[in-house]
Amino acid sequence: MKRIALSGACAMLLAGCAPSPSPDPAPPPPPMQESGGECDATAIQDYRGEEYRAALEQILANQSGAQRVRVIRPGESYTMDYRPERLNIHLDEQGTISELSCG
Repeated sequence: MKRIALSGACAMLLAGCAPSPSPDPAPPPPPMQESGGECDATAIQDYRGEEYRAALEQILANQSGAQRVRVIRPGESYTMDYRPERLNIHLDEQGTISELSCG
């Protein structure tokens, strides 16, 4: 009887070591779609050196064709993801526009 119990216990332990079936592969990501309204910062470079005002956001967005605007101040963290429809307004320590770029 002990042999049967011991054999059963060993069989159960070995069953735990059996490889499990591999999971289904992840589906592919959706294709990138053209969003339209891509930003073009070349048209607004004359604003570099100007003091930043919140009212400028909409003006710069309209003139660059951007759908989104992100203001980046010195020392702030920001994501590095690229968004062709986004305008980045970089400010210096005095609140002056130092760089205008898309992405």
